[in-house]
Amino acid sequence: MISLDFTPERVCPRNIHVEISDDGKTIESVAFDGGCNGNTKAVAKLVAGKPVDEIVELLAGNQCRTRGTSCADQMTIALRQAQARATA
Repeated sequence: MISLDFTPERVCPRNIHVEISDDGKTIESVAFDGGCNGNTKAVAKLVAGKPVDEIVELLAGNQCRTRGTSCADQMTIALRQAQARATA
């Protein structure tokens, strides 16, 4: 399993912890430290067990208000960074 702690920018959570499969294809788990508790827990439940590529395609670029990003968008960046570790 590949684990990554990611410090997001311009969003409420202080950290996003992602775990993906060793081959970098499947999301094992996601946990947000901070942010809207109900929303971040829901996102984490919805993405667990799903393919990284599917979730990134679906949520990359999602915006919260005028921030130019969102918790879900920042999570996709974390997932891609973890995926890069798996293929390195």
